[in-house]
Amino acid sequence: MKHRILGGTGISVSEFTLGTMMFGAMGNPDHDESVRVIHTALDAGVNFIDTADVYSRGESEEIVGKALKGRRHDVVLATKFGLPMGEDLNQRGGSARWIKREVEDSLRRLGTDYIDLYQIHRPDPNTDISETLSALTDLVRAGKVRAIGSSTFPAELIVEAQWAAQRGGCQRFLTEQPMYSIFTRKLEAAVLPTAQRYGMGVLTYSPLNGGWLSGRADQMASHRASGRPTLYDLAIPANQAKAEALRKLTALANEAGLPLPHLALAFVLSHPAITSVIIGPRTQEQLESLLAGADLELNGEMLDRIDEIVPPGTDLNPSDNYAAEPPALTDKRLRRR
Repeated sequence: MKHRILGGTGISVSEFTLGTMMFGAMGNPDHDESVRVIHTALDAGVNFIDTADVYSRGESEEIVGKALKGRRHDVVLATKFGLPMGEDLNQRGGSARWIKREVEDSLRRLGTDYIDLYQIHRPDPNTDISETLSALTDLVRAGKVRAIGSSTFPAELIVEAQWAAQRGGCQRFLTEQPMYSIFTRKLEAAVLPTAQRYGMGVLTYSPLNGGWLSGRADQMASHRASGRPTLYDLAIPANQAKAEALRKLTALANEAGLPLPHLALAFVLSHPAITSVIIGPRTQEQLESLLAGADLELNGEMLDRIDEIVPPGTDLNPSDNYAAEPPALTDKRLRRR
């Protein structure tokens, strides 16, 4: 397993990050099996684990905490805050009130006294970014957090957060976590260049585009039943475009003698802005299948052929990236007096 430096943190992390969203009620409810999957990843050289408070309402963090007993200092541990953790409107977002309460809950669930990377899960339009950065700076100074990051921030908010940190003398976001795959390439236009400009590490999620690039019809079927069926409805023209691109990519992978998921993961890691790609297996079998492609590198000819199938900067189905639409477009109250 190769390693890269995570932006300005100086921390060396594996090119594969183990994402844990599928551990717990949202995916695999068997804690023992989930712990074994985590241990297998660590034994294979993965040293970066990403979770979030909202994954199975804290259950994922608890499973990670169990798995890391006796191995905590060998792992770079990332978690996230900001999405709703209850019906109370103050149990979410980027306010100092919520951050300083929720970090204690995450530390307890994870069974640790520090978090290596603490990330805001989504932009919070209701909270001044300076308020969020100030609260996170307090956590760094208290030794509870080592570095801070953002997730699914558009380029303009990445810049705003960097400037706010400089003006306020606060810790700045050193990482960004966006969605990125062959089918979701819009961030190549501005997000990734902006992250590079500020020396940010980038860890990306959904490299298989929710199962589309898994190469397995059974995984596609399970995703269709997962509560977001429109993402796989072939009556939608954008999904028809994805199906056609999938046909061409499958042929390309077969021609090269590669499993399609390995091609998809290697594509993500080929971009110079990317530090690590998050893989999110639910089972041991899925993990081992993905790890088998850890050392694959795509040459320029292969990348050119992928560009011909899905042009750079293109999201084949914009609705895939549910974080792409800003509130100013989705909430009509923000456009009317």
